Amino acid sequence: MPVDLSHVALGSWSGGRFMHFGEPLDDERLSALLRPGGGISTVITADVYGAGEADRCVGRAIAGLPREDFRLVGAIGHDFYKGLRQGAKGYPRFTDPSLRGPDEYLDYLRMATERSLERCGVDRFDLLLLHNPDRIGFTSPAVWEGMRTLREEGLADAVGIAPGPANGYVLDVIGCFEEFGEIIDWGMVILNPFEPWPVELVLPAAERHGVELITRVADFGGIFHDDVRPGHTFADADHRGFRPKGWVEQGVEKLERVRPIAERHGLTMLQFACQWNLAQPAVRCTVPTLIQEIGDGTRTIEEKRAELAATPATVVLDADDLRAVRVIGDNAGCMALKGGTPDHEGEAEPDRWGMDPALEAIAGRWGIDPAAALTKQH
Repeated sequence: MPVDLSHVALGSWSGGRFMHFGEPLDDERLSALLRPGGGISTVITADVYGAGEADRCVGRAIAGLPREDFRLVGAIGHDFYKGLRQGAKGYPRFTDPSLRGPDEYLDYLRMATERSLERCGVDRFDLLLLHNPDRIGFTSPAVWEGMRTLREEGLADAVGIAPGPANGYVLDVIGCFEEFGEIIDWGMVILNPFEPWPVELVLPAAERHGVELITRVADFGGIFHDDVRPGHTFADADHRGFRPKGWVEQGVEKLERVRPIAERHGLTMLQFACQWNLAQPAVRCTVPTLIQEIGDGTRTIEEKRAELAATPATVVLDADDLRAVRVIGDNAGCMALKGGTPDHEGEAEPDRWGMDPALEAIAGRWGIDPAAALTKQH
């Protein structure tokens, strides 16, 4: 069944409660933030956030709303029911061979989906995503036949994939689209004007295989909210601590270079970032992280939500704008990628592995030189 998500969406990782960005909101503010309405009808959650607590928060936010008035996107894949948390790496994927084999995948997928729905207080997802898969998740027919079954059973109107949480997985995602594209309706990927690489390499495959895309991190770590400036204070546990030194200064310098383009179209910087994303092939919905920054002179998260809701649904940026932004935002080769990459050494890890003949063949079919396009260059 086709699923019509709103062009902008809300994510349960916003508000600092389940992923550490800025100041954690209390229950009342977070529920109000995530409640569909005011121009945004789509809300996205993931069962692993807070080991189910994000689902419950979303459930409180949508309670009492007519089901036809909102679109609910769920995500499953990390086994916090049976698996043990592995420190900063989080919970293992449900496909971990130490937890179960392929004959048990469907039972897990159904159980996790039903429990997530129960916490949200609804009987179906509009879209259900496979969240942060490992190599097995990208390539296993048993996984994707399981996702198809959930759709056929009415637990979700559409199914898809959400690779991550870090950037990468280019060849893995393309291969997944090639092999399971007739099952996969949607994907969710990292993309914004200052991080076009590497996901821009995936967009043609999504378009060819009819996979519609949600883009997250549209705000580039809060830079496009326009209240993170050089010298900004981040909390000790803030999730943005993984970004390289100087990223704020570099991001703000780029922000000032694209500001005249945004102003020419009457867009705020956040709206500009969302518009840029929506102009890309196959992108239908974009979801920035809404952050209540700490410190003086920061904007309220409620103001940011209203600004997001006012983003025009029709793309106003033209081809010249897009070309200019692509030059300014070029980030090719700036980081080591996750997934299948030629610079991985040693045994395969749950989120990173080396090249093999199957990945080389995918690269060849799509004209991608892995050594040049999928490795850290600077």
